[in-house]
Amino acid sequence: MKLSEIQELIRFVAKSGVTEIELELKDFKINIKTPARKRRGGLVETSDMIADNSTTPPSVAPAQLVVASAPVAVPTPTPASTPSSAAPDSTAEASDAGEVDESKYVTIKSPMIGTFYRAPAPDKSPFLNVGDIFNEGDIICIVEAMKLFNEIEAEVSGKIVKVLVDDASPVEYDQPIFLVEPH
Repeated sequence: MKLSEIQELIRFVAKSGVTEIELELKDFKINIKTPARKRRGGLVETSDMIADNSTTPPSVAPAQLVVASAPVAVPTPTPASTPSSAAPDSTAEASDAGEVDESKYVTIKSPMIGTFYRAPAPDKSPFLNVGDIFNEGDIICIVEAMKLFNEIEAEVSGKIVKVLVDDASPVEYDQPIFLVEPH
């Protein structure tokens, strides 16, 4: 099992509210436990999360344990009530170099934890670029979660003003990914 798969599994467990999951493969066993009493706002307190790699080769196990739990322990705060909060967290491109007045725009948020992709394949062009107009129901991006590529459809029609996440970057549930001028 690859490190990225372990990280995805830990993120999935943290998001879903499952208190324990055990996965056993040919030469690999992992047990992830979360205490149910440590819940805040629907998310598990990840500092108490335990990952147990019982039969993993010793040369790999310590690095997997440390690195696998690190991304989960750093929450990305994204208040749903203020679309302007997306500006300081934005890491991607804008249509112009100036400041964007976000009060008249709608924020499209990630419906799940996973890896954000702007294009259907690495050698293909993105679903949407800054300035593109799209309709409700159009596929706007892909979020990969647990090796499943989920096509994300637009819930509004509009024009892309800003892409808030870099391609192939991890995204959290409810994290802003696009800034849109609604039509």
